[in-house]
Amino acid sequence: MALAVIGQVPAVMAASDTQMIKSAMSAAPKKVSAAATVVAMEADGKMRTLRQGSNGFTCMPDNPATPGPDPMCMDKAAMAWAMAWIGHTTPVAGQIGFMYMLSGGTDASNTDPYAAKPDAGNHWVKTGPHVMIVGAEPAFYDMYPKSATPDTSVPYVMWPGTPYQHLMIPVD
Repeated sequence: MALAVIGQVPAVMAASDTQMIKSAMSAAPKKVSAAATVVAMEADGKMRTLRQGSNGFTCMPDNPATPGPDPMCMDKAAMAWAMAWIGHTTPVAGQIGFMYMLSGGTDASNTDPYAAKPDAGNHWVKTGPHVMIVGAEPAFYDMYPKSATPDTSVPYVMWPGTPYQHLMIPVD
């Protein structure tokens, strides 16, 4: 999942705004991404708006510093959750958000929200195209597998037991 590295390595701004908008729009269905706001993270960690939208969704382009494609598109609640994760603060529980990553996601630790690379203890997983439900009450996630080494072809909880646990739902 791209979130594993977005908070640590800002996207390199070598790509043009047009290229970044195209990348960001690949994260969600066209009917969603066409009217979404598109933002990119600057080198200083601040978000820059590339295109203002009108539907309440915000899309971010692929981060070229990560090994796989990881553009994402999220509703307002998911964006607040992502910004809490990026800022190392606790997201508001019960503020449910929805996020698309239809181009796939960068491989990530399934146990450490801030792991930057695989190591023996952080249970790196490979993900493909998926959607996510974030910000639900902790009991919601109890209905789904929470294994450190999940079957990523079925819904599972990523980062279980942390304030950033969320439901990963494969779509491929």
